[in-house]
Amino acid sequence: MLIDVIAWIVLGLIAGAIAKAVYPGHQGGGIFATIGLGILGALVGGWLGNLFLGTSAGATAGALSIPSIIFAIIGALVLLFLWGMLTRRAV
Repeated sequence: MLIDVIAWIVLGLIAGAIAKAVYPGHQGGGIFATIGLGILGALVGGWLGNLFLGTSAGATAGALSIPSIIFAIIGALVLLFLWGMLTRRAV
């Protein structure tokens, strides 16, 4: 149980940091925002993977593997894009 939580935090940190580094522009938030982004990205990425590919590699608890990291990064990028669309101010 505890190892699953630690794995989700590590997966969130890795995925969130990579997504923030890849996504253009400046994204605010510190380490906790990055971890949260990555964890939510893992959930979104797992859902998208299941929807389009029929796999749940990103949504498996404690799955710290290359496919889970890739799905988490994709999910985090989708969340960053959506957040940018929602918070964009009209000039």
